[in-house]
Amino acid sequence: MRILIAEDEAKVAQHIAAGLRAEGYAVDIAADGEEALWLAENNPFDVIVCDVMMPGKDGFTVVRHLRRKQITTPVIFVSARGEIEDRVRGLDAGADDYLVKPFSFAELLARVRAVLRRQRPQAINVIRVADLELDLVTHRARRGGEEIELTNREFALLEFLMTNSPRPVSKTAIVEHVWDQHFDSETNVVNVYVNYLRKKIDRPEWKPLVQTMRGVGFALREEPA
Repeated sequence: MRILIAEDEAKVAQHIAAGLRAEGYAVDIAADGEEALWLAENNPFDVIVCDVMMPGKDGFTVVRHLRRKQITTPVIFVSARGEIEDRVRGLDAGADDYLVKPFSFAELLARVRAVLRRQRPQAINVIRVADLELDLVTHRARRGGEEIELTNREFALLEFLMTNSPRPVSKTAIVEHVWDQHFDSETNVVNVYVNYLRKKIDRPEWKPLVQTMRGVGFALREEPA
């Protein structure tokens, strides 16, 4: 999953970004409202964490603009302004949640998971394809009851494939959701990571799940009998 952090305080933005990346999310940072608006309009983010008071355009203005453009990416406002009037204004502007600073990072993570569940009503904490399961809270993968060790990037890739299963996803879609804006799309790193996953979840004793769809991309599903 890919998250945009719109925050003009560099230390705060880097702190949040480091925590989210440690949890396996791809993260982009915008230092002001104008940059946040441009990134949100041109990239398929799964969640936006947005400060209210920013240079250029404030968070309320950014979110109202996105909603007028029919961009429905979930937004969590984070702000030191915690009066009821501020929270009501933020939610009325189109935000999905409002978190008052200072806050615990654990609470922010929980709210990110919550807005993702609301965005995808079918989403639950554990997703399954055949005998493979992925726990989105504990970040554990199991197949046939056996735990599989995954790096954060492998976990993010597997989550994206499982969320879309059995539909195939293109390399472009994988890059947009699993890597951030600094990713070099000319490299073959997607193929490399798909091969990493195959070695871990498609061992010889198991039926293969990671399928290469020629001219399309990749899909996670059982082969037809």
